[in-house]
Amino acid sequence: MLSFNNLELVLGGKTLFDDVSFMIHHHQKVGLVGANGTGKTSLFKIIKGELEIDQSCINFPSSLRISYLAQEVPSSDEVALDYVLSGDFRLLEIQEEISKAENDEKFELLGELYENYSSLGGYTAQSKAEKLMSGLGFKQEDFGKSLKDFSGGWRVRLNLAKTLMQPSDLMLLDEPTNHLDLDAILWLSDWIKSFPGALLLISHDREFLDDCVSSIAHLHRQSIELYTGNYSQFEIIRAERMAEVESNFIKQQKEVAHMQSFINRFKAKATKARQAQSRVKALEKMELIAPAHIDSPFSFTIPETEKISNPLVSLNTSNLGYEEVILSNINLSISPGDRIGLLGPNGAGKSTLIKSLVGSIPLIDGERLAGNNFKVGYFSQHQVDDLDLSISAFSHIYKLDETKAEKQIRTYLGGFNFKGDKVKEPIDLFSGGEKARLAFAIIAYQKPNILLMDEPTNHLDMDMRHALTMALQSFKGAILLISHDRHLLSSSVDTFYLVDNKTVDVFDGDLDDYKDYILKPNIVKTDNKKVKVKDIAKTDMTLLIKNLKSSISSLEKRISRLNGKLEDTNIKLADPDIYDADRRDDMQDLVRNQSELSGELEVAEKEWLEKITELEAIK
Repeated sequence: MLSFNNLELVLGGKTLFDDVSFMIHHHQKVGLVGANGTGKTSLFKIIKGELEIDQSCINFPSSLRISYLAQEVPSSDEVALDYVLSGDFRLLEIQEEISKAENDEKFELLGELYENYSSLGGYTAQSKAEKLMSGLGFKQEDFGKSLKDFSGGWRVRLNLAKTLMQPSDLMLLDEPTNHLDLDAILWLSDWIKSFPGALLLISHDREFLDDCVSSIAHLHRQSIELYTGNYSQFEIIRAERMAEVESNFIKQQKEVAHMQSFINRFKAKATKARQAQSRVKALEKMELIAPAHIDSPFSFTIPETEKISNPLVSLNTSNLGYEEVILSNINLSISPGDRIGLLGPNGAGKSTLIKSLVGSIPLIDGERLAGNNFKVGYFSQHQVDDLDLSISAFSHIYKLDETKAEKQIRTYLGGFNFKGDKVKEPIDLFSGGEKARLAFAIIAYQKPNILLMDEPTNHLDMDMRHALTMALQSFKGAILLISHDRHLLSSSVDTFYLVDNKTVDVFDGDLDDYKDYILKPNIVKTDNKKVKVKDIAKTDMTLLIKNLKSSISSLEKRISRLNGKLEDTNIKLADPDIYDADRRDDMQDLVRNQSELSGELEVAEKEWLEKITELEAIK
């Protein structure tokens, strides 16, 4: 379907690709991985025709439909739902052609156009667009808002919905999870599994890659090598190849021994709870992939302060928020050694909870008690944005401790891959990932006894994410973590709390259970793997079943009525007299009715099937 033959690309005097050849087949889903600057995004630009190359180096059919996720969406007055619908531009073209044919009274053409419109899903397009938007975190009241009413991150989500709306044979997704929360990522990975076309995906989220791809294209040393399998399988194969070099093998053995020692210590104290057992599995997986990261430029730890309090911080009967209450009657206490992951939909109050614990926003009501030795390491995008852009990484650390020698500070920053002249450069030209690394360096240097972290992996590449995960493993203090990175969550925390409906409660399950909670909202798994309906009492269950049966009965009656009307319309259109010149208006109305009834019938039948499936799942 798509092939590269002896591809060469030089940009800014740097050779990105040298004599590269590989092929992507129909329905193949491929993850593009490699260090920053190896040419992943440039490869997308080549496919889209935005970079000039020898055309003999790339080959694909002229009829190939390619969709691409753009990162920037301009602010405008266009309605969000209409913007998403515009992704299926062929439907828009047919709508314009229908309008023109009606004005020109071209009735034969009009019949063909309505048939094409129906066959392309025109009558279900709005329903499809609304489901895409809902899956990506938009509420119904957002559908009618203008693009200018959304922040940049939410406009990128709209662009993703528009991309998914577009029928395509090849989809190019460049970091689609950057502005998504965990709920939206779980939905997106499920959507991609059902996508019938081919996919090229750039992502630094290993769990997302594992969910979505069956091949890995590794960009390395001006070349691209294809591996069969997901990202975890790629890491194991790569580690084996690296071990063929004796010096690498020795480093790998040391890394494995370190991980095994940690796993043994953790197993000795782990409970039988699903969360703890899931973390054991995640750590065992890390033992397999750790050797693939021995050449990482990052190596650091987060030392803990010597003094400790118990509890470190607590909220008692507290209402949290700004002017309005977002979380009510919260009772939460964090003690040394607690490792908590926060789950819940976007906007439910996870960040509000962390800010309230830090003390950066006051409580509306209630009590916040911090221990005498409460020393917090707080990471959020706000902390990154507040870095002093006029000074260097060296100066940021020196300000924390002016007694340290330059060599000591340089050695410390080297663990975060700030080396040579980079250490003394003003950080105004740093990338988002470099600024995030510096924020971590500042946090670690201050020896906190509790880490409160809000999406710490944004802008980080695979190696830095791995280094952060390793650092959190060895950190002995408490952790409260919000992250859309499932690998980081499963490897670093022992307990999950669900933040939703203005409450904060322990989530009785692991990330697999949470995935079911999001994608199958009436069902969750219990520890013994049996299925139960989530948070629904018997009386509520009876009412739910009654309502579903009532909906199914109503839909069946509606389907019957629509079939009757459609049959009557088809009979009238089969009458030769309807095509007489003096009956053109009647014929036009019948053609329109036929098309509209077919579309309404398709929607009703789909909704009926969904209700039947939901009822069977509950029973």
